Amino acid sequence: MPNSSRCRSRRSPARACGRFAPWHCKLRGTTLAAALEGILETALYADDLDAAEAFYGNVLGLARITRVGNRHVFFRCGDGVLLIFNAAETVKPPAAGALPVPSHGTQGKGHMCFRVGAPALEAWKAKLEAAGVAIEADIRWPNGARSFYFRDPAGNSLECAEPGLWDID
Repeated sequence: MPNSSRCRSRRSPARACGRFAPWHCKLRGTTLAAALEGILETALYADDLDAAEAFYGNVLGLARITRVGNRHVFFRCGDGVLLIFNAAETVKPPAAGALPVPSHGTQGKGHMCFRVGAPALEAWKAKLEAAGVAIEADIRWPNGARSFYFRDPAGNSLECAEPGLWDID
């Protein structure tokens, strides 16, 4: 078990190190020259960008930033950005004169979790169910936080969770 004296968690020392990952306290006590401020963007992949755009825009209510043909559609999500790529298009190298973004892509389904305050969690679950979205699991975690899982049209695993799941205010 990690050394709880190094954990910088805001929880009491007795609860601070009862985390899901064994590296939690080692990382929390590490000082970096320039700390990462958060996750700016998260990418998921879908073959059908029309279905993805309808789901994330209409069902989840995210504001679309841009769409480029059958390659990608991007959405604003809080203070971050959700990137939905067509994997078949993103493995291609950039065209001549385009920004030199390295080709990327993945096979299979991904996962991401939306941060939802405890008071709004049940309302989000009801909204998704009313839209015909099946809830796969609703979990009360050992630290008391709650989350639930569902899928987007591409089969990606999505989760709505209270920030306390990861000891975030």
